[in-house]
Amino acid sequence: MSAVDKAKNAAQDAAGKAKETVGKATGDHSTEAEGKTDQSKADLKNAGEKVKDTFKH
Repeated sequence: MSAVDKAKNAAQDAAGKAKETVGKATGDHSTEAEGKTDQSKADLKNAGEKVKDTFKH
């Protein structure tokens, strides 16, 4: 996995955590759900990159 991909995934995960926190604090369930979705997407991308790395070796 390239450093750029890692950074993008980490940024997406951090943004998702921030959205989730804001959603919880304001009682906005939609924003909270969006944050959780963003975190899940970042996790899936990381998993996909790890699979690619495994097959490259």
